[in-house]
Amino acid sequence: AYPRLINVHKGTWIGRQLFILVWESLSFSVVQLKLQFKSLAGTKSKISRMGFVTCGPNEALVVSGCCYNRKPLLVPGGRVFVWPCIQQLQRITLNTMTLKVESPSVYTSEGVPISVTGIAQVKVQGQNKEMLLVACEQFLGKDEEAIRHIAHETMEGHQRAIMGTMSVEEIYRDRKKFSEQVFKVASSDLVNMGITVVSYTLKDISDANGYLMALGMGRTAEVKRDARIGEAEAKSDATIKEAIAEEQRLASRLENDIQIAKAQRDFEVKKAAYDKEVNAKKAEAELAFELQAAKIKQQLREEELQIEVVERTQQILVQEQEIIRKEKELDATVRRPAEAEKYRLEKIAEAHRQRTVLEAQAQAEAVRLKGEAEAFAIEVKAKAEAEQMKKKASAFQEYNEAAMMDMLMKSLPKMAHEIATPMSKTNKITMVTANGETGAARLTGEVLEIMTKMPDLVKSLTGVDVAKSMRGIK
Repeated sequence: AYPRLINVHKGTWIGRQLFILVWESLSFSVVQLKLQFKSLAGTKSKISRMGFVTCGPNEALVVSGCCYNRKPLLVPGGRVFVWPCIQQLQRITLNTMTLKVESPSVYTSEGVPISVTGIAQVKVQGQNKEMLLVACEQFLGKDEEAIRHIAHETMEGHQRAIMGTMSVEEIYRDRKKFSEQVFKVASSDLVNMGITVVSYTLKDISDANGYLMALGMGRTAEVKRDARIGEAEAKSDATIKEAIAEEQRLASRLENDIQIAKAQRDFEVKKAAYDKEVNAKKAEAELAFELQAAKIKQQLREEELQIEVVERTQQILVQEQEIIRKEKELDATVRRPAEAEKYRLEKIAEAHRQRTVLEAQAQAEAVRLKGEAEAFAIEVKAKAEAEQMKKKASAFQEYNEAAMMDMLMKSLPKMAHEIATPMSKTNKITMVTANGETGAARLTGEVLEIMTKMPDLVKSLTGVDVAKSMRGIK
């Protein structure tokens, strides 16, 4: 089309402009082709991949260039047609990457350095288009190792931060809580890069100062203490039994000596007449032997007492440790919960007091508003009734005599009805009269007599003489 237009307008200004436009278009195409070749060489793509290009479910195709100026085309696990020279094709991996996150010698919230090793599974999110676009902006053109390095550094930083907010006991005893916190914090940060944390687990905890080993030494010390107590008791029983056996042996020996002495005494008595000096020496020897035996027995008794003193001392130490343990147990199970319960009850009482005060204030305000409303209603009603009475008075002044007579005549039946109403509710009436009318006529006469007294009652209450007013009507 351009050559035909140039031939038609050859030699004219339009023809020259068309020639310049065609030349600039060709130059731009050549420049774009060079840039496309460089881009293909940088991403390790091939020209033979132009046209229909496919990829597996573990990667995504990113097509940019012509027709995709504002936002590139993202194809996770599929195919796309790529125009050569005017469009650029790049790939980004969606594989799950395993990260071994090691944090050596990190100080916890209590200042104890420990080392933690965690295993995290991360991947570029391919299902969410917005996250995939963010990942393309962050990592397009980088290999999987570079993405792995960035994710690893981010995970390690968050792991160190969480370690700094927890104690060694919390990390060691509640690994799930530590893993959840690292997972939550790292996920909120990596999602801004288009990376999803699939899982995170705490693999190992260690320290170089023996702090973790010391956590279990308390129970080990209790077991050793119980073993030492059992051993001391066994030794004590063995010593007591040995002393009893020794005592029995000495008793048997002394008994034998006594028997021997008796035999020797009989022999010496018979032989006394022959050799008194020999008997005396023998007697001294026997006394010396007995004295030595008593001394040995005394020494054995002293050693037994010393053994008892040592055993009592060990028992006192054991009881003191048991008292300390029970005091700590009492403090942990009774005192601290009691203080917490006291604090909770105080807060509940304070809240109840504030609620009661607010309710009383609200009720007082409601009563005040209700009183104001009722006072306003009474005032309005009184004004309306006064206005009504004023209008009735004006109307009564304008009534003529016939109208007043008509009103009076209409009011008489109502008056009779009101007078007779109490009588209609009476079950039985007994009327006693000396003379005159009796029965219903007498009852009617009573009603009429009450009606004749109404003008006098009105005059005595209001000062208005109804009878005089009616007589004045012509």
